[in-house]
Amino acid sequence: MPRTKEETEGLSLLGSKKTEYPADYCPDILQTFINKHQDNDYFVKFNCPEFTSLCPITGQPDFATIYISYVPDVKMVESKSLKLYLFGFRNRGDFHEDCVNIIMKDLIKLMDPKYIEVWGKFTPRGGISIDPYCNYGRKGTIWEETAVKRLTMHDLYPEKIDNR
Repeated sequence: MPRTKEETEGLSLLGSKKTEYPADYCPDILQTFINKHQDNDYFVKFNCPEFTSLCPITGQPDFATIYISYVPDVKMVESKSLKLYLFGFRNRGDFHEDCVNIIMKDLIKLMDPKYIEVWGKFTPRGGISIDPYCNYGRKGTIWEETAVKRLTMHDLYPEKIDNR
């Protein structure tokens, strides 16, 4: 069944032919819509293979694939607004670990999901790659326990990397 006008109210970016890309970090660009399937838990996963940010010391660009997985409750993030939000990092100077934690905290503030994890797989610079991972599970729920388990078991079997 298609969404009603009330369900899509406030989604001003989706379908707009005049997209303006933010020059700077802008969490206010994020938009949400109502989860029509609140009666069951499920994961939503975004793969963002063209993420860029700047090294806060050298100003050199850093490139990554950012993976965002979450279990929604009432609100869900609209994908075009997420794309524009992530684009806003391209001129922001942050370490890799900061980027993934900022993204996660902004999405928690926006949606209040049951569970969320953000994993950044950055391309090597200076002969080393950095892959920070963070997660959150809502306190007092099974998702809090899930967050602990996923964090402690995270990356026990890392993938074979030929060359990103």
